[in-house]
Amino acid sequence: TTTAIASPEPNCSCVVLLIIRKPTLLIIMRAAVILALALGSASAFVTRPFNAGIRAAPRTAAAAPRMAASIDLTGKTAFIAGVADSTGYGWAIAKALADAGATVTVGTWPPVLQIFQKSIASGKFAEDSILSDGSTMEIAKVYPLDAVFDTAEDVPEETKNNKRYAGLDGYSISEVAKAVEADYGKIDILVHSLANGPEVVKPLLETSRNGYLMASSASAYSFVSLVQKFGPIMNEGGACLSLTYIASERVIPGYGGGMSSAKAQLESDTRTLAWEAGRAHGIRVNTISAGPLKSRAASAIGEKGTKSFIEYAID
Repeated sequence: TTTAIASPEPNCSCVVLLIIRKPTLLIIMRAAVILALALGSASAFVTRPFNAGIRAAPRTAAAAPRMAASIDLTGKTAFIAGVADSTGYGWAIAKALADAGATVTVGTWPPVLQIFQKSIASGKFAEDSILSDGSTMEIAKVYPLDAVFDTAEDVPEETKNNKRYAGLDGYSISEVAKAVEADYGKIDILVHSLANGPEVVKPLLETSRNGYLMASSASAYSFVSLVQKFGPIMNEGGACLSLTYIASERVIPGYGGGMSSAKAQLESDTRTLAWEAGRAHGIRVNTISAGPLKSRAASAIGEKGTKSFIEYAID
């Protein structure tokens, strides 16, 4: 069931908070592409929340998605921030956009960039790259991206000298936006598919101020910064999309460290960004609340010998 609420402003960018009852990677793919298209009416749509969860889809060629409708994104360019393997929502959205004909570029966290690139080159993700017509998804370019840094000046010496960042530069949000502009000019679709909370395993009562603020920085403000820096290089009518989680509204045990607060912040920012970026750049800003997915990252949250947070969420 979907409730439509008319916006008081006819020129307001459309805001969609899509909360999916029975999430599957295919549904997320379809939803992402639909939201990347012409949702141009001045309405806000909010689906009623449900508790549901899924485990990562099996890696089989038969699982290749088929879009529900004929959607053509040929000639459109997308940048997806936060893709580092083939098991998460970022990869699924990349496949959906590629399946619709878009040129797909991604931003990957520097410490795992080399592993991700080697996995692509070695064919490790070959089965997961098969599109609905049997062809193979091509990621046009992979950019190093650390979304907690807005500019090069924000990167501390400790990070620059860290061996996991060795040989890399230009990974702040503003630098990546400039690199994408140099390579592709204007883009059409921006996806925020990343989050991090260093104290996510701690309940809120035990979360430090620093851990709380770091979760907010990496998981919420990073989207604000992406829209700030990429908005000027997006074509009018373009779409920005983030991924939220029902912990913004309900208590999800195990999802701690300020992450639930960060998701609530992300949803609030989406509404404001839609209002502001719609006027400033003629683009739309939306979010999808996809439900728990047993990705590699989510599976790592929890104490050894006990169920992971994501298993509890799915149960």
